[in-house]
Amino acid sequence: MTTADHAALRQQILDWIEADREALIAFFSGFVAAASPNPPGDTTVAVKHLTDFLDGEGLPYRIVDPEPTMANIVGSFDGGAGPGRHLVLNGHIDCFPVDPDDDRWTQPPWSGAIADGKVWGRGAADMKCGTTAGVMTYRYLHRLKDHLKGKLTLTCVSDEETFGPWGARWLIENEPEVLGDVCLNGEPSSPYTIRFGEKGPLWLLIEVRTRGAHGAYPHQTDSASKIAAVLVGELEKVTEIEANMPDNVFRALGQAHEAMDKAMEPGAAEIVPKVTLNIGIVQGGLKVNMVPDHVRMEADIRVPVGIEKEQVLAVVDEIMARYPQASYEEMNYTPPSWCEPYHEMVEILQKNAKESGGYDPVPIVGLGGTDARLWRHKNIPAYVYGPPPTGMGTANEHVEIETFLHIVRTHALSALDYMVKAAE
Repeated sequence: MTTADHAALRQQILDWIEADREALIAFFSGFVAAASPNPPGDTTVAVKHLTDFLDGEGLPYRIVDPEPTMANIVGSFDGGAGPGRHLVLNGHIDCFPVDPDDDRWTQPPWSGAIADGKVWGRGAADMKCGTTAGVMTYRYLHRLKDHLKGKLTLTCVSDEETFGPWGARWLIENEPEVLGDVCLNGEPSSPYTIRFGEKGPLWLLIEVRTRGAHGAYPHQTDSASKIAAVLVGELEKVTEIEANMPDNVFRALGQAHEAMDKAMEPGAAEIVPKVTLNIGIVQGGLKVNMVPDHVRMEADIRVPVGIEKEQVLAVVDEIMARYPQASYEEMNYTPPSWCEPYHEMVEILQKNAKESGGYDPVPIVGLGGTDARLWRHKNIPAYVYGPPPTGMGTANEHVEIETFLHIVRTHALSALDYMVKAAE
């Protein structure tokens, strides 16, 4: 393919996106309005929103639903110009729930309202904007398939918010079609960053048990709540463990300090390479005048690239050994994941982000988890480029319309560039 032919295909995609502007916004709005909170996890209405569109466009796909209320959509097509590389587009359909008593929303959380130049509602940023970008990329490249080599696969999955036992994790373990050579994901990252890795969650259940007593007789027993309070303070020692990062990861993060703070708020860059501790749940005590005999805590420890779980647990074990009243067990662990920060796909995304929106994104490691980790754990490079996480997990989640259209353009052009280069 000549440079001129390639440029013509790129312009065709841009022309389609501009012509479809209002339809794209309406699709995104309707997707947000198709409530899919997880828990409970029923994504039926949102899945239908996607499949109705795919059917209307005559695009190939199939439903993979090991859990029928959490169906996954998998679509693939081969380029008409012969064999080449395999690009996988990944996005999720489910989203966080909403507290029905939360009165901070300026637009109803399940409305998909279009107001003030934004699309509002739960799931707008996390991640129906990015999933829409994947669907539209699949649509536009299918129109150009005769010019492409290789294979393009779309995966729209349910059950991401609960670590994907019926979603991406199930597909990775049971559907080899979804593996590919590179994965492109549209989770919230901000247009200023490209996530090539993420920290790993290590969740611990910690329990403290004592005899307990009447509150007027504290001499008779240790207090489970006081021991728990001291333990929380001591567990901060895990944050002092130093990471031994690969050189390319260390170099990339060193160049991205300002962008990480811009994308994830000031202070983010300082904790990306560090272990962090959050005590998410503390339960204990029955009455103010009783010495508690049982406290239950759940700790969320985030492990950066360059630190192994065993290093963290060694520190935890050392601390816990000093408190015979306390015990812990591992609730969940996903290792930190990363891939090459200077990969070809990063360069392609950077070029298109600059040309289609004036952004200059840099490769970073993210604080939160995405399904992209599952491809990385299979040694498949996986990159995340999406909108800012505005309102993610709280009130007034939204995405600016111009940002949404920028994400669509960047994904579609980047997928094209990757597959056109495969044909050269």
